Amino acid sequence: MSLALTLLLQAPSPEQVKNLFHPILRHGRDNISFLYSLDSFDWAIIILYFTILALLAILGAYRLRMVYQFWRYRHVKPEPKRRFAESEAPRITVQLPLFNEMYVVERLLESVTALDYPRHLLEIQVLDDSTDETVRIAQAAVEKHKQQGFDIQYIHRADRTGFKAGALENGMKMAKGQLIAIFDADFMPKPDCLRQMVDFFTDERIGMVQMRWGHINANYSLLTRIQEVLLDGHFVVEQASRNRTGAFFNFNGTAGMWRREAIEWSGGWQHDTLTEDTDLSFRAQLMGWKFVYLLDEDAPAELPVEMNAFKAQQRRWAKGLVQVGLKLMPRLWKHPRLTFQQKVELFFRLFGNCAAMLLIVLSVLHIPVLIVRFNQGVFQMMLFDAPLMIFATFSVVSFYGTTIHYRYPNQKWRFCLIPLAMAMGIGLVFSNTRAVLEALFGVQSSFVRTPKYNVESRRDNWLRAAMKYRRKRGLLPYIELAFALYFVFAVYYAIRSSIYATIPFLLIFLLGYGYMAMMSLFQGGVRKAIQSFKRN
Repeated sequence: MSLALTLLLQAPSPEQVKNLFHPILRHGRDNISFLYSLDSFDWAIIILYFTILALLAILGAYRLRMVYQFWRYRHVKPEPKRRFAESEAPRITVQLPLFNEMYVVERLLESVTALDYPRHLLEIQVLDDSTDETVRIAQAAVEKHKQQGFDIQYIHRADRTGFKAGALENGMKMAKGQLIAIFDADFMPKPDCLRQMVDFFTDERIGMVQMRWGHINANYSLLTRIQEVLLDGHFVVEQASRNRTGAFFNFNGTAGMWRREAIEWSGGWQHDTLTEDTDLSFRAQLMGWKFVYLLDEDAPAELPVEMNAFKAQQRRWAKGLVQVGLKLMPRLWKHPRLTFQQKVELFFRLFGNCAAMLLIVLSVLHIPVLIVRFNQGVFQMMLFDAPLMIFATFSVVSFYGTTIHYRYPNQKWRFCLIPLAMAMGIGLVFSNTRAVLEALFGVQSSFVRTPKYNVESRRDNWLRAAMKYRRKRGLLPYIELAFALYFVFAVYYAIRSSIYATIPFLLIFLLGYGYMAMMSLFQGGVRKAIQSFKRN
């Protein structure tokens, strides 16, 4: 049996380990590695460990490059070619896709009807695929605003073919606007939202303008605080650096405005992926349409307050991106006008979620690696581990640190959220790995909505609203809990073996899996208990 397995089964004390390696320790200064022996199992562990770290380091280098580009081009802000005169302002159709959004549909319509744009040039489409009370609530709200003089239509589909993409496609057939603005049900666009975007379309090459997402309820809980950091990382660093360096970036499905011709000429809304927004975005940019990203203008939205809803949202995005990658990457890679740099950027963007599988393997390897390398020297750590850890870990810190510094320069306490954001990212790996594997193997699934409960402040109670919707927990929380317990043992082993430098990294994994599992189980258990109590 290998040295690693022997040590694991016997759980030697530090003194026994020291005696076992005493002959080698005397000559340690002459060696890069202080390991007593390396058999095939030990070599397999070490090679696999460093291979995964190297791959994650490549992703880290890519992330660091985006951070560098963000700071380099942070002052390069888009400006419209000119301003529309009031007499030439284009007609805008605002599309509001809904599916079972009974708690937020009235709030959405109040925000949209308050938009500062000439009423005779504004058309509103409520695209409702709902199967619950939302139908009645939405119809009543539409009728109310219609009586106030708004050009507003209620369009209901009994057949959810194509899900959101199908609803948008159906609405386009009846839309009168030259420009199409889209807002999901959980958004509260500001009154000047359309004015901020419309003038960019004075340039005939512009096909889409995207606004940054804001957050209505970021202060609600620790979960929403962490989500704010994670989403802002995408909307501040990723989207801005891509747009300002000429790389492709994607429409985020809402809080944006399209030129109708750009949608139609690029093949329209297609529903063979779960991220129809990214699919259309890349097809349009391949056709030569230019996109604009407004970093400093935001459209506020409600963040999910329930862990299982958050995981479902992330899983849908992860699966959809890989689906788009499988669909479009061959075409993107062969495109003659794209540079090699742009193609690599697109590869990382579409397949970056595959790193979740690497993190699962890395998680499993932590204890075997601790055993195999328990007597390593400082020189070896500095030579091999440190550079890889810098790219794989420091890149994440700089990525979210940049986001926080840009958005909240006077709120330094927010930097304490970075380790929690890192832990949350690790905690998502099982959910996202499932999504990636489903995409790779062509497993079809429906468009799972992210329920919103009109939660804007800590006074609001989401549980009462959540009783209307059932959500299965599945086995993932139990797998996450098992890995949390695995890392409890890893931390114990590291302390017992005096390998203190690894403990902060192990704690991040422990926190990520533990928080994800406990929140999923607790919130799901509370919901189930209340539903059972009401039935009885």
